[in-house]
Amino acid sequence: MKLGAGGDMMIGTMSNVLTSSHVNVLPAGPAPLLEVSVVIPCLNEANSLAFCIEKARAAFRNAGLRGEVLVADNGSKDGSQEIAETLGARVLRVPERGYGAALRAGIAAANGEFIVMGDADDSYDFSEVPKFVAKLREGYDLVMGNRFLGEIKPGAMPPLHQYFGNPGLTTLLNIFFRSGVGDVYCGMRGFTRALAQGLDVRCTGMEFALEMVIKAAQMKSRIAEIPVILWPDKRGRAPHLRSFRDGWRSLRFMLLYAPNWLFLLPGASLMIVGLTIVACLLPGPRQVRGLNLDLHTMIFGVFFTLLGAQILSIGAFAKVFSYAERFDHGGVSLKRALRSVTLESGLAVGAVMFLCGFCGCAWITWRWASSHFGPLHEVRQILFWAMWLFLGVQVIFGSFFLSMLGISRGTFIGDYDRR
Repeated sequence: MKLGAGGDMMIGTMSNVLTSSHVNVLPAGPAPLLEVSVVIPCLNEANSLAFCIEKARAAFRNAGLRGEVLVADNGSKDGSQEIAETLGARVLRVPERGYGAALRAGIAAANGEFIVMGDADDSYDFSEVPKFVAKLREGYDLVMGNRFLGEIKPGAMPPLHQYFGNPGLTTLLNIFFRSGVGDVYCGMRGFTRALAQGLDVRCTGMEFALEMVIKAAQMKSRIAEIPVILWPDKRGRAPHLRSFRDGWRSLRFMLLYAPNWLFLLPGASLMIVGLTIVACLLPGPRQVRGLNLDLHTMIFGVFFTLLGAQILSIGAFAKVFSYAERFDHGGVSLKRALRSVTLESGLAVGAVMFLCGFCGCAWITWRWASSHFGPLHEVRQILFWAMWLFLGVQVIFGSFFLSMLGISRGTFIGDYDRR
């Protein structure tokens, strides 16, 4: 998928209307709601933009659709804006650079009940717009094009993207968010105006495509797919996309939107492994399949436990932050759990852990002092009780920080549920 242009979230009035005798001309005054808006992000696409606009307008005429073509231009210098205006498209000039920013601005300014977006390089056939509209009329919120269900023409997609990048990222997204989408980076997709307003998509770059699908999946939106054909583009220049850079950006973005996978699962796994090791070796050395596990292994068990607890606390902070910033539209059960967690309850749990660890360490220290600080034989016990003491300290300070992040708990968790 190509990187396009970007822009501010703003509502524009129509400056260019469709003038063909086959398409309804919009009257002066407030723009009425059309049936469909085709939004095309553009940055120096003079070689291909005309094909896209003409195909979309022809699709309106042939299907009897009342629609508009809106070009969200990112500051083209090659005459793309003039081409779009000449062909009857509405041009929205978007100062902020970025593919996602251009689409955000274009979608916000669209007047259609349904919105179909696609790239300006003529790699997608805009004569397929009525198929997206028909699916949206069935009640779906988001209709994704799927190039793998359709066809990828020779030379239209690099083999690295076709066989590894796109399938791999799509698989990861479905594991993390269970979207059920088969081609997450398809640049042609349709959605309802209501969904666009509810998603609150914020990305200004190519991650826009991911964020839309992630949030739609979190909101349990009705998602469908239709086969589309990907054609070799007509841009006449190198694509904006950079395989490894943008692949990493996609992976990073998904992980940041999935704190359960990034923090909670690894942290819980480390903590369980660590506690198991400590519990098994507290009584004394053990042999497991010929391996002698002793004090040094127990030390690593303590490290694993403390590290896991630290990662879990960061995960809790990340979840609260994602709720506060409305990044996460799902996880209702965890929201309810976080509502019941107060600073006082966290302090109580941390205090119990700390006091148990402190008393255990004090008891061993007293026995050591009674032997005039001779050889210390209760190293296992020291490790065990010190671990609980440190865990208690982590829980206490983590509870304070969690409370600071959620200083208005009714807003960062409850407000979304009441909207």
